[in-house]
Amino acid sequence: MFINWKLREINLKIVYYGPALSGKTTNLEYIHAHTNPKIRGELVSIKTHEDRTLFFDFLQLELGEVMGLKPKFHLYTVPGQVYYVASRKLVLQGADGVVFVADSQIDRLDDNVESLRDMKVYLAEMGYKVDDFPLVIQLNKRDLPNAAPVPLLRSTLAANGRPCFEAVATEGKGVFDTLKVIIQRVVGKVQSEI
Repeated sequence: MFINWKLREINLKIVYYGPALSGKTTNLEYIHAHTNPKIRGELVSIKTHEDRTLFFDFLQLELGEVMGLKPKFHLYTVPGQVYYVASRKLVLQGADGVVFVADSQIDRLDDNVESLRDMKVYLAEMGYKVDDFPLVIQLNKRDLPNAAPVPLLRSTLAANGRPCFEAVATEGKGVFDTLKVIIQRVVGKVQSEI
């Protein structure tokens, strides 16, 4: 969180985190394509040769007011590939909230668990209290025939007590529900801290 008192702006960072190919970039692309251009910035992506996220995707949204300040939500994704650890840590630094995008496919369970565990370790290393940190879990790719049952995903990801949304990001299902709740969580945390 960064407050610019002169402009009466509060800048809040939300990171979309998860394993490779889980749908993090697809979420941001959908949000960008279906948000009024007057309240959003450009979508900036840094890609590898394989057209995968190398460093991050970034999108800025301006919505309403928080305690008399105009919030600007900065949405980032992290590269999911395991060999981009340094990039993931750097993008996660300064986050006010995280959307963990899980790949619902049964054969990706271990990847989801490993990615979530790593994220929690990184947050703890940065001094965040993980249990109090605004986190929303999105179970993406629910339309695929090999999608694991939702109760299995919830228990595997220890989602009990955390907001958890089913999604098909390519169709926009669950994308804005997820965004709305992470924004509510982040704003609630900020209001309790200011």
